[in-house]
Amino acid sequence: MAETIKWVANTMPKSDDAHLGIMSLEHVGEARAFHQSFPQYSVTPLAKLDALAADLGLANLAVKDESYRFGLNAFKVLGGSFAMASYIAEKTGKPVSEMTYDYLTSDELARDFGQATFFTATDGNHGRGVAWAANKLGQKAVVHMPKGSVKSRFDNIAAEGAQVTIEDVNYDECVRMAAAEADACENGVIVQDTAWDGYEEIPSWIMEGYGTMASEAAEQYAEAGVERPTHVFVQAGVGSLAGAVVGYFVNRFPDNPPTFVVMEADEAACLYKGAVAGDGEPRIVDGDMPTIMAGLACGEPNTLGWDILRNHVSVFVACPNWVAAKGMRVLGAPLTGDPRVISGESGAVGTGLITTLMESDEYADLRETIGLTAESSVLLFSTEGDTDPVNYRKVVWDGAYPSC
Repeated sequence: MAETIKWVANTMPKSDDAHLGIMSLEHVGEARAFHQSFPQYSVTPLAKLDALAADLGLANLAVKDESYRFGLNAFKVLGGSFAMASYIAEKTGKPVSEMTYDYLTSDELARDFGQATFFTATDGNHGRGVAWAANKLGQKAVVHMPKGSVKSRFDNIAAEGAQVTIEDVNYDECVRMAAAEADACENGVIVQDTAWDGYEEIPSWIMEGYGTMASEAAEQYAEAGVERPTHVFVQAGVGSLAGAVVGYFVNRFPDNPPTFVVMEADEAACLYKGAVAGDGEPRIVDGDMPTIMAGLACGEPNTLGWDILRNHVSVFVACPNWVAAKGMRVLGAPLTGDPRVISGESGAVGTGLITTLMESDEYADLRETIGLTAESSVLLFSTEGDTDPVNYRKVVWDGAYPSC
């Protein structure tokens, strides 16, 4: 018998929404212009799953496929690279609009700024993005990974020239380690997508960088003849991605925003726990977080993202491993006419959840609370491809983590 999906409707008191402006259309536009200056930039596909939508009884279902992002198999590079550019802009006294790829790789930048060492903690995708950006821009990177990190992700980071270690502690402890080392290093900078008191500027830049993905998706929806998605499902670790996506769509459609659903790995569901508590204060999950969704195995919320989410999300959902595994198989073996999406564990949880909600009367109450109907247009984000190829095969080929 599969473990039950847990969920809670958002009844938290609203804050003053002071952080929604991070994801303003202006800020996201600056981030996207920066990304467009890279020779490796292209808009990632929006996979329209029309056959699956019809089968499930939805008007539209689309998945933003980030396995194509900059050749790195995940979206994370969007945040780390823009944070680096914004940091360099601040240190050189130039506007971020001048932080083009050509300038950041120029002799002029070497004179204006020199070289910094960017420290970060990662389960794999964020660290690879930071290492790649540092490598491309002539900077240094030091990356710490939590225990249990897989060798393929380690190797991908090391291949970008970063100094990388796997530590015998969880993700949140690796964050503290990276922050302490950055403080002790001359020209050291911590580039992390989680925020805490006194560390908010760089996480806000990272969130703005993630806005490139959300803005592309919104434009692709419009190009397909759909004004906007009625429902946006987005996964969360610390909540930076979720806060970025929700914040962008609220700013883009202020009078009629989509219904937002945030999904977490049940072993690391800090946002869900905060929503259950219902007082608006964040909650922390500590210790080991044994989940296949390594990118979501984070127990301490980003305070900026949390503030946006508590104000605008309808439902928080804690998903067992089988939900992600089901999504991987659904996307990897599409119905006739639908494109195939190779999605990793953290990328596929939305597909696993939406198919379960539409197929199973066990979750009819959640389906009704969200308001999913035959008129619904649902947007999902596949945030990574097969970044752990061994486990991808175990799930998709061998049927690991069955849904029944």
